[in-house]
Amino acid sequence: MPASAKTFRDLHHQSTVLRLPNAWDAVSALLFESLGAKAIATTSAGVAWAQGYADGRVFPLEAAIQAAANIARVVKVPLSVDFEHGYSDDPKTVAENVRRVLEVGAVGINIEDGPDAPDLLARKIEAIKSMASNHGLDVFINARTDVYLANLVADDQKVEETLKRGQLYEKAGADGLFVAAVVDVDAIKRIVQGVNLPINVLARPGLPDAEGLAKLGVHRLSAGSSVAITVLSLAEQLGRDFLGEGRSEPVTHSTLNYPQIQAWFE
Repeated sequence: MPASAKTFRDLHHQSTVLRLPNAWDAVSALLFESLGAKAIATTSAGVAWAQGYADGRVFPLEAAIQAAANIARVVKVPLSVDFEHGYSDDPKTVAENVRRVLEVGAVGINIEDGPDAPDLLARKIEAIKSMASNHGLDVFINARTDVYLANLVADDQKVEETLKRGQLYEKAGADGLFVAAVVDVDAIKRIVQGVNLPINVLARPGLPDAEGLAKLGVHRLSAGSSVAITVLSLAEQLGRDFLGEGRSEPVTHSTLNYPQIQAWFE
């Protein structure tokens, strides 16, 4: 039986921080699930790169839905899809797009404000919730604000702007607030206290570990594109050595083997 949105929602209301290493395809999702991940979330950057596109709202909707379907087909834990801005500026169209990704097996989404006006994301959230209610569906909406990630306001205004947006998105029906790139402990404390939603932060140098984040009241930690980038960095090193020296040892030494990976799909 597929995991439900309720199961995913409940994972945001526990004493420990929900840790999401962020997959970019079916095999990375299966790898993380095999390691004990309680849910799978995708990275829009990693998914786009794996499909031959740049990140940043240029990924075709059909490709995004197909990538989600590929992952949902093989994992048993809840799946949340990084849905960028919903692939439209029209709230009703965004809601229809979300309906399609829910129908292939996702139970949650990330949806971002980015350079858009906060009111637009609020209207998208309202439209998604209305669509879900009308179709008997449930969806966990993680509203991502890019106040910190994109430096949308001056540093001394970031907490207040985040609170204003978070409260707006909460009122619109969001289930969680993703404050990407915030690292400062005092800022995190103020945001947790000022928004009545589970707070999600993004892995960054200097960020407290999961235990420290739990003490601050954070409920979700995402790796974002970091794992995908690190994997590509390792592939770069292996490829450079293999192309330069033609030695077999570096590319055949691994902690996983062919039968182990095959077994994930069986």
